[in-house]
Amino acid sequence: MAKKVMVVDDEEAIRLLYSEELEDEGYEVVAYPDGKSALEAFKKEKPDLVVLDITMPGMSGLEVIGKMKEMSPDTPIIMSTAYSHYKQDFYTWIADAYIVKSPDLTALKDKIKEILKD
Repeated sequence: MAKKVMVVDDEEAIRLLYSEELEDEGYEVVAYPDGKSALEAFKKEKPDLVVLDITMPGMSGLEVIGKMKEMSPDTPIIMSTAYSHYKQDFYTWIADAYIVKSPDLTALKDKIKEILKD
């Protein structure tokens, strides 16, 4: 059975790119445009891993990661952002990995494989 990856990003182009690329790798992908909808679906979807954007309107990824880890401490979360300075933020330390966004998804795919032991 395919591992389920939840992608949370406010940019539709990123959601589509990640979904397409990760589905090509054999993952089942569920994508959400904001933290609120992702949190509402998190318990029901039970993803094997979450790729979470940091800068989103409404609720930032830093707020979302705290809530997700409260609900499911063992679900791995990869923080994904265009800005490397967030790596110094305390909340990113509870992430299982931190990836700076790039059109080349090799680093992200490698990290997902490593975490999920595919």
